Amino acid sequence: MPVAKTVPLPLVQIAATSIDQCGQTLDMLRGMLAESPAEAEYGLDIGKHLIQFNDGRPGKIVPVTASSRGLEGGRPTFVIMDETHHWIDSNQGVYVFETLDRNAHKPGNPGSRWVQTTNAYNPLENSVAQRIHEALLAGSQRYLYDCIEAQADIDLSDAEAVAQGLRDTYGDSWWADIEGLVETVQSPLTPPGVAYRFYLNNIQENADGWMSKAAWEACLDESDPVRPGEQIAVGFDGSIRGDSTGLVGARLRDGKLFLLGLWERPEHVKSDDDWEVDVLSVEAAVKRAFETYKVEWMYCDPPYWQDAIGRWAIEYGDDIVFEYWTNKPTRMVNATERMHSAVMVGDLKHDGDPKITQHVLNCVTREVPQGLLVCKNTPRSKRKIDLAVCSILAYEARADAIADGRLNRRRGRVVGF
Repeated sequence: MPVAKTVPLPLVQIAATSIDQCGQTLDMLRGMLAESPAEAEYGLDIGKHLIQFNDGRPGKIVPVTASSRGLEGGRPTFVIMDETHHWIDSNQGVYVFETLDRNAHKPGNPGSRWVQTTNAYNPLENSVAQRIHEALLAGSQRYLYDCIEAQADIDLSDAEAVAQGLRDTYGDSWWADIEGLVETVQSPLTPPGVAYRFYLNNIQENADGWMSKAAWEACLDESDPVRPGEQIAVGFDGSIRGDSTGLVGARLRDGKLFLLGLWERPEHVKSDDDWEVDVLSVEAAVKRAFETYKVEWMYCDPPYWQDAIGRWAIEYGDDIVFEYWTNKPTRMVNATERMHSAVMVGDLKHDGDPKITQHVLNCVTREVPQGLLVCKNTPRSKRKIDLAVCSILAYEARADAIADGRLNRRRGRVVGF
């Protein structure tokens, strides 16, 4: 059993991605300390946003977030990291964790510790909770991991199975209303992914995710790289600022996807207004693709890039470079389904590029009358999907090139003797 000991300069930080989330944990501490023996014994001043000694001695319990001044350089003696399944790159949660972890392990700060509390994570988000768990699975000895979860893949329509799963998960939390929780889990308003993660504590992808991580990883093929001179199809999705601009290739003979180029706002540039795509760099990447490989078909989403696409069609052939409007739902639904089905049956391959992988796994689905389209999880989400769109276009371009008879098509040669 761990036993606490006195430290001369106590600094306890309650960390979360927002001040509201910090407040929930701080409010619980305030409630437990107020009018308790500890308040009098240690002479605590329990404020709304800060707990400190009332005689002016150094030491405090304070909330911190990504926007907190002085996050860098602190020497905390204890850190509480709350809801780390929500700590992802796009809300600076990973930055907060990395900073606090460095602070806790600085030389001259021995005995410092942190604890994380989390629900089951979504494996498509690469959250801090996921990173810690995967580090443990890889053999790390730095962390103590304690988790109670229900049996996997419980039939959510079976009330008794759900009730047993909840009893297993909540353990000795005698105050949990199991009957009420069963009703919540089985409510039509509760998506299955939410039910598994937040009530049964199962690691689960959200139900509206387009591509499962397991299915995508099963298509990884590092043994046969795409080589110069091979026949490929290309997908291009362009922007000027805000969204990323990407260029993805698909090898004709086996549909292997690989990255040809990606242009996105650097993390240190905070505003979309302060950055725009390097058009000349994009032009150079397209030129390099045609010079390096035998490009048989190229689909390009035209917004912002119609002039450039027109030039490419003139230079490389209007029977090779085509506009492909991704806002035409019937056509895009069919292309999206083609790539998804190829992944599910193992017909598609990819080289494991981390950016393509992240963009594909960031996609959620949106239902339209024609079928399913991919989109961001929210319109203003920072979780990019542009390379997923490029991949869909490249894979569709490959299919049309093959249908046109271009697979293994030979160029005419003149041989002299």
